Amino acid sequence: MQLQVARIGKPHGIRGEVTVQVLTDAPAERFVAGTEFVVEPASAGPLTVRSARWNKDILLLGFEEIADRNAAEAIRGAKLYIETEELDDEDDDEGWYEHELVGLEARVGSQVVGKVAALTTLPVQDLLTITTDEGKEILVPFVDEIVPEVNIEDGYILITPPAGLFELNDDSSDDANDAAGDDA
Repeated sequence: MQLQVARIGKPHGIRGEVTVQVLTDAPAERFVAGTEFVVEPASAGPLTVRSARWNKDILLLGFEEIADRNAAEAIRGAKLYIETEELDDEDDDEGWYEHELVGLEARVGSQVVGKVAALTTLPVQDLLTITTDEGKEILVPFVDEIVPEVNIEDGYILITPPAGLFELNDDSSDDANDAAGDDA
């Protein structure tokens, strides 16, 4: 199984470097010279890291196979993957990967309220996207206070939502207000 660790952004300079959206919590370990990535689309890869450096908060990568800005532009939007067999299992408490969470039942107590649809990694905290049975998407901060339990083996996460969390993204109350406004 493969795990996405980055998405290639725009070219930087004329020597083939690109910006990347980092999707791993260990960029210093993942983006070192000589590392080879599986690429989607496959026609853009594989790619081997030639250089990795930070420019402020943006990671810039150079690849052995990409020599100039034109070649860098051609791989814009490509996704970089590693084989999950390379991952250590010793840091299970450190965090979760999206492929481990997507599809798990989301429960409040014993009640199933939906399924995990996505994990969005952000600088301050991550967000889980929960899709309810009605098809609504609810964004849930992925912090211990709100998601105290992740049980991969039994296929669920436990959510202890603050008051109003599931109503926050519910637009049915807006529809009722709009309908009342149309009658006036």
